Amino acid sequence: MALEVEIDKYSGFCGGVIRAISRAERFLATTPGSRLYSLGAIVHNEAELKRLGEKGLVTVTLEDLRGIENPGSETLLIRAHGEPPETYSYAESIGINLIDCTCPVVLKLQKSIREAWERLHPQGGQVIIFGKVGHAEVLGLLGQVGGDAVVVEDLGMLLEALQEGEIRTDVPLEIFSQTTKSPSEYSGICDELSRRAQAGIKVHRTICSQVASRHEQLSEFAAAHDIIIFVSGVSSSNGKVLYDLCKSINPRTYHISAPDETDPSWFRPGDRVGICGATSTPRWLLEDAAGHVAGMGI
Repeated sequence: MALEVEIDKYSGFCGGVIRAISRAERFLATTPGSRLYSLGAIVHNEAELKRLGEKGLVTVTLEDLRGIENPGSETLLIRAHGEPPETYSYAESIGINLIDCTCPVVLKLQKSIREAWERLHPQGGQVIIFGKVGHAEVLGLLGQVGGDAVVVEDLGMLLEALQEGEIRTDVPLEIFSQTTKSPSEYSGICDELSRRAQAGIKVHRTICSQVASRHEQLSEFAAAHDIIIFVSGVSSSNGKVLYDLCKSINPRTYHISAPDETDPSWFRPGDRVGICGATSTPRWLLEDAAGHVAGMGI
């Protein structure tokens, strides 16, 4: 029996990534021969970065910008993840042109964190962020409050921060989540803090609704197939979260970053194969993976 291959209709770029890539492609198409600098990877997917690089998108760091000879004639894209205020100040100081593609959901979160800090700081309260340490979005959030917030990646890290007094329970607390984190993990973190908070805690529901709904949809998709091929870049934070979700529901879940990483020994004749991916996985890559699986002749 041949394999039955289905691509998850909800997988692929989120709205913020679609917006950033569309604006990058539009700029490069309307200014032939030019290049566009992206401050950090516009998307955490190696195949998509290669495709955009061939069109003229150049990924740079802030340090790289210092070496640009005539920044006033160049253009810099701020990706969907967002940036701290210092980045905008530096860009203005060197005169480089900006295309700001910060996701509207992230912009709203940045504003909410600034306002929370302004409320809490006079009382000695604390802002807590559930997110990946060092992640671009989290660095942008920390920049809104001059770094004066505590970041926790998981429940173990939260408990350690509580034990060491990094997070105090005798002062007002407000907690936010990185927009692409797991809703169930965030719920567990908030429940633990709520049990311990003596001076009260305000929980902000800041996970992107598109991302949150994808968890439920992907759970159903993983359960409905014999085997799951999850496609995402090796550096995708959201990819790791969603892959782990699929694996917890369907033990026959395998991660690939490119179609040729697929191993024929994973499959059984007649398997119903589900192809899915992260918010940073391009649709064309999911289609390539599905075509590769279907063409294996199993």
